[in-house]
Amino acid sequence: MNLPKVVSDLIKTQNNFDSVAYANCFTETAVVFDEGKMHNGRKEIKKWIDEANKKYQATMKPLKYSETGHTLKAEISGNFTGSSLVLTYHYEFKNELIQSLKIV
Repeated sequence: MNLPKVVSDLIKTQNNFDSVAYANCFTETAVVFDEGKMHNGRKEIKKWIDEANKKYQATMKPLKYSETGHTLKAEISGNFTGSSLVLTYHYEFKNELIQSLKIV
C-alpha cells in the first residue's frame, strides 16, 4: 500500500503509543475531529491522543488508502467495546504534515 510518509509515521506512532511523535505529524494549527469532538492545534492534539492511548490502547492496521480522496480505511483494535472495528480517516495535508484529520 502506497501511503504518504506522514500517514505511515502516524500509524507507527499510534501503534507505539508515542503521543509526542503522533502530535508532531500535525501542523501547529491542525484540527482533529474524533468522537464528536474537535481538537485544535498540536498541543491539544497531543493531550487528546495521550488520553486516548491510556484509555483505549488502540492500534491501527491500514486496509486501504485513496490517494485522490486522501482517506485511509484502517482496522482499529484496542481496549474498547466493539473492538476491532474499521474506521475511515479523512486527511488534509499542508507542507507534508497533517492539517486536518476527521475520523469516522
